[in-house]
Amino acid sequence: ARNVTTIPTWTLDGGVEFPILALNTVGLTMEDAERAEAGITHVDFHPDRERDGVAKFIASSGREGLFLNTKIRKAPPGISPTEAAEATRRQIDEDLGILGVDSVDMLMLRDSADCDVIQAQWAALEAALAAGKTRSIGVINFCEFSLSCVLQSAVVKPAINYFMLHVGMGPDAHGLRSFGESRGVRTFAYGAVGEPGPSDELLSSPVLRRIGAAHKRSAEEVALRWVLQNGAA
Repeated sequence: ARNVTTIPTWTLDGGVEFPILALNTVGLTMEDAERAEAGITHVDFHPDRERDGVAKFIASSGREGLFLNTKIRKAPPGISPTEAAEATRRQIDEDLGILGVDSVDMLMLRDSADCDVIQAQWAALEAALAAGKTRSIGVINFCEFSLSCVLQSAVVKPAINYFMLHVGMGPDAHGLRSFGESRGVRTFAYGAVGEPGPSDELLSSPVLRRIGAAHKRSAEEVALRWVLQNGAA
């Protein structure tokens, strides 16, 4: 049986429990599996190689207890809304087949410069939600333009907007967080210790080190705690 440490959750529309700590994986290593068994059950992954690693883990250890959160590939420039929607539908079915599951817990849509493409893809995600292929839907790196676009046509609004947020940026960088949250879209942050990898500049901050020393924690732990205490996941 998988050892479980209780992770706080948000309750999304439809009663979906969204664990606020996630394992962002580039293929599952033995260490990743051990961390999942220790309680980080929210697995956040991309299609292709990362998805295939998750599929291997599910095949060996089972799907029970995991919150599976995956992403729709970014629509290429110049694609028509109809083509983008069809590609989205194909990817969802392909991903479910490779994962060996009937549904995931969240599908997230990447941004596009074309509002019509965003709306067409979002309608495909809403259809997947209605068909039981996912339990919730969200967006990734949506700016104010993209959020306004999707909300114009959405029957189901995005549960979350997944974008970079860390202590060096402040709690509401560029006003994006307050813009989304005032419209009911919660903030799911990546890059708590830097992006694409840990930032020496961020983690060498005298403030983080002083707080960490006072609480016997690392700078990385302080940076992560800052995100959670500011109400993001």
